[in-house]
Amino acid sequence: MKKFKFTINGNQYETEILNVEGNIAEIEINGTQYKVEVDKELKPVKTPKIVRSAVAPSTDIQPSIAKTSSPSAPKGAGTIKSPLPGVILDINVKVGDKVKIGQKVMLLEAMKMENNIEADKTGTIISIEKQKGDNVMEGDVLLIIGE
Repeated sequence: MKKFKFTINGNQYETEILNVEGNIAEIEINGTQYKVEVDKELKPVKTPKIVRSAVAPSTDIQPSIAKTSSPSAPKGAGTIKSPLPGVILDINVKVGDKVKIGQKVMLLEAMKMENNIEADKTGTIISIEKQKGDNVMEGDVLLIIGE
């Protein structure tokens, strides 16, 4: 388990803890094994657990705002952001095109994989912020969809 070096009255001792059960420890001192009773119960050292905190996507500027609206509410302009850093391989729409929810609008290469970027709302393409071949970072606005 663990090795220790002690110097007692000028004599050096090499010790190793072999086993611990309750308050009895089996140790080896300079090659001789001993059973030692300890005043308190010893607990073996355990590896600590890593606890990860909840993470909000970095593309959310204001994560507390609802991302959907009621069907009867008026719809405003919306943006489509890059989910990952990568390169724009293809743009499937142009300014003025009507798009529907789930329609493929761009193709993004990220981490050597092609990712379809789809419209998340129905509307008209107002502007395209990035062009074919552009490098984008996570959260960059790719295009704007309006009514």
